[in-house]
Amino acid sequence: MKKLLNSAGHISFGAALLSLCLSFFILLTPETFAKTPADTTSDAERDALMRQYIQLLGSVFEFAQRNYVDETDPAELYKGAMTGLMNAFGDPYTTYLDTSMMRDLSETTSGSFGGVGLTITKAFESTADEPAYVLVASPIEDGPGFKAGIESGDLIIAIDGQNTAEISMDDVLTMLRGKEGTSVDLTIRRGKTMEFSVTLTRAIIEVPTVKYGMIDTTGYLRIIEFTPQTASRVQEALDSFAAAGYKNLIIDLRNNPGGLIASVADVADKFISSGTIVSTKSRLTYENSVYTASPKSTTVPEGLPIVVLINKGSASASEILAGALKDHHKAYLVGERTFGKGSVQQPIPLPNQDGIKLTIARYYTPSDVNIDKIGIPPDKEILFPDFSEEQEAAYVALLENKTIASYIEEHPNMTEDDIASYAETLGKEYALDLRTLRRLIRLETERKKPASLYDLDFDIQLCAALDILKTSDFAALVKNAKTLKELQNEAAKQEVIAQSATESPTTVPVP
Repeated sequence: MKKLLNSAGHISFGAALLSLCLSFFILLTPETFAKTPADTTSDAERDALMRQYIQLLGSVFEFAQRNYVDETDPAELYKGAMTGLMNAFGDPYTTYLDTSMMRDLSETTSGSFGGVGLTITKAFESTADEPAYVLVASPIEDGPGFKAGIESGDLIIAIDGQNTAEISMDDVLTMLRGKEGTSVDLTIRRGKTMEFSVTLTRAIIEVPTVKYGMIDTTGYLRIIEFTPQTASRVQEALDSFAAAGYKNLIIDLRNNPGGLIASVADVADKFISSGTIVSTKSRLTYENSVYTASPKSTTVPEGLPIVVLINKGSASASEILAGALKDHHKAYLVGERTFGKGSVQQPIPLPNQDGIKLTIARYYTPSDVNIDKIGIPPDKEILFPDFSEEQEAAYVALLENKTIASYIEEHPNMTEDDIASYAETLGKEYALDLRTLRRLIRLETERKKPASLYDLDFDIQLCAALDILKTSDFAALVKNAKTLKELQNEAAKQEVIAQSATESPTTVPVP
């Protein structure tokens, strides 16, 4: 055989040898490689096919590493292969986790981690029509992103000038992480056209679980994330409400990205005395499970009026709690449709301190509905008003020129009266409603201190929940609210009717 002469197409001895070896390997079992997993008729055939591909991958890995034109670190090839393998499932939640990511995952579920305080996701494929920008699922309470006013549903379209549609999720995480006190510049897109820049200073993010307090006679319970400590913290809140003589309860699950399924089951058990809380279903029957309520764990009085606040940042475990309370007619849902993450992931550590996160099951609400990619609709929809084009331009200008930040730097310790007065001044120059301006000022005043528990001036969803609790027929509202299964069946019927109308020929009356 000829040696490699140039790059115009001559084959090298090594490449020819690889081709010959792989051809020989494939020819050994052509009938096996001709099948796909869907074609196999038995576990034995599928296992045989899997072993063939594993051997082939090993052969290619070794040959490429030894013969590539530049010396290559086997660890880098391994990481690339693992990333590709996990990405091949087409599931954004099934991923390869390098050593750093495994450490961050452990810190996130156990206490604290470094970063900008945003829960994010990213589509696997990017196209010209739908670029795979980074989607903010929810800002973490009191984190840099939260204090900068970043909201659920915002898109991060650039990090330090780098287009996020062109980089991997691993790259995104690497760019957002960094030493405490260092900064990162993000370009945010809100809605279809509104774009603005924000600089976040990285911080050690303490993983919060629960915040609570009284609003007159209403217990207000914000569950921020479901960690191993959440159930005990929720019980602390309930005990506090009972001591204060609460008459009803608001559970705020907005911007709650989820967490541990065992944790949310323990929380739901405090409200539900019997029946299914959530079930998980896997391809492997023995991995299926059902979380069932026990009257011994129920601590909330039967019939207590409860409203649950949800929005598009409510995901995963928070959707489990909302779905369970809705299906058992224990609460009335207010806000907007949830995110729609109905799958369960298992982090699996590997011997070299990296790992994978694998989707192992889907979860189902008590009425046997999986809400993946669908979400849970509220019983009462309350939406924050959209900005007009003029308002978008004013909002962007106000953030970009840092007018509010500069003013507050010169006027620290502003009172609510001061905030209202300054909002009126800004309203003469910027075409924004006073409620939004007061909210922006308030956020800036809280940038260097813990956020307020609630904002009745701005939060129209919370105000609506308080009003609904005052209605005399609240018990009937909850009782008559449809379960998720009933809503699903109604939607299916409507789809059949719509399909029939499309397919039926138009009839013309005969005179």
